[in-house]
Amino acid sequence: MDRKAPLNGMIIGLMLAAQASWAAPRDEVVSTANDQHSVAITIYNDNLALVKDARRISLARELNRLAWREVSAQMRPETAQLRNLTNPAGFWLQEQNFDFDLLTPQKLLEKYVGREVSVIRTHPTSGVETRETATVLATNGGMVLKFADRIETGVPGRLAFPGVPDTLRDKPTLVVSLINPTAGIQNLELSYLTGGLSWRADYVAELSADDSQLDMNGWVTLTNQSGAAYPDARLQLVAGDLNRVRDAQPLPRSTMAMAAKVADAAEMQQESLFEYHLYTLQRPTTLAENQTKQVALMSAGRVPVRKEFLLEGADYYYSGQHGELGQKIKVGVFVEFDNKGEGLGIPLPRGVIRMYKKDSQGNAQFVGEDRIDHTPKNETVRLKLGDAFDLTADRKQTVFQKLAGTGRYNYVFESAYEIVLKNAKPEAVTVTVREPMPGDWTMVSESHPHTKAASGTAVWKVSVPAEGATTLTYRVRVRY
Repeated sequence: MDRKAPLNGMIIGLMLAAQASWAAPRDEVVSTANDQHSVAITIYNDNLALVKDARRISLARELNRLAWREVSAQMRPETAQLRNLTNPAGFWLQEQNFDFDLLTPQKLLEKYVGREVSVIRTHPTSGVETRETATVLATNGGMVLKFADRIETGVPGRLAFPGVPDTLRDKPTLVVSLINPTAGIQNLELSYLTGGLSWRADYVAELSADDSQLDMNGWVTLTNQSGAAYPDARLQLVAGDLNRVRDAQPLPRSTMAMAAKVADAAEMQQESLFEYHLYTLQRPTTLAENQTKQVALMSAGRVPVRKEFLLEGADYYYSGQHGELGQKIKVGVFVEFDNKGEGLGIPLPRGVIRMYKKDSQGNAQFVGEDRIDHTPKNETVRLKLGDAFDLTADRKQTVFQKLAGTGRYNYVFESAYEIVLKNAKPEAVTVTVREPMPGDWTMVSESHPHTKAASGTAVWKVSVPAEGATTLTYRVRVRY
């Protein structure tokens, strides 16, 4: 037997009764989204947003108790600031309360523990309704009702409530007690910080047939899980790492489904803001509750690309005897381009770049992705797309000698290495071998000339023939 069935029926009736009986306290001035004439949102990288909600509201002179409905459910109330744009002189706030305990059947029942409700039953054959008064004793794990002559649980039928408690709201509400200098319609602006609004950058790029160029489009992906909607909002995004004080936990929220929606393409205007970058959408957009949408950020075509095959070593090779260091080692595939030129040359917010390339039939295929950090203009963007299938390496240590050293920092080691690079491709390739060298090092001998990329790095550019192999050998002396 389903014990929840009678309760579910009761809950449906409970909701209808609650909705019908909801009303604001008599002394409240209630403002809804219908009063809103503009809203502006600035969204930061770290699940933080600044909301500026402007409304026209009729206020009385002197003391008002204003219920500002349909604010974010994840509002940080300590950041809320209410301004009177019409009559700022003499306008001041006494108290504010953020009511986020929302109206649900369970919450309404909990508020009525110890209070009377009406139990309405309908006769199954005659349809006659009977009404009986009962006191709610408990709601934990089920409902317990005390009637005049008995106590019942799991009562079939529905409940009727005389009203909704003032602290129980159907929507998140900021209640403000304020002093207003003049009566009439006022232009008020409420600004506050909130969680539940976030954005990220997503980039889609397509490589040319010879991997020498790419076309790239950037999108801003917006997600609204704040518990409120923002119609026709002026939208701005801040890219950068803001310092924040982490002393408060966000309000718990249930997991919400997100509906994907792609907006019409529209470029965003960029400007500097303090030590960050600000992106402004050039048209209003609506952020519905529990929605993810995308707006265009940038577009660039025929961007020159540099492709690199990279084999990277480790510094521990040079301080001990190892012998075999690996067979069929993967060779990484990297592409890089400069953030400049037409369509680029703007600060790129951090995000994920997903790379595609057309196959022989003209179908775009996914070939890898990588995450980039905030990238200023004219800087290089470097992406690791994966490992080359047709390129492998065998690495081994052929010699290891301790030449000197008895103290902790007076060691001298000399070691030799052999790296066999194999290429199964039908064309020749160049593989970059990068070895981190610890301590003070000297190259004793080598089969291919190296460059010193940094004080602790040796780099070789090794050409490997088609369907062939090339062996790189070198001997190095390291002092610690």
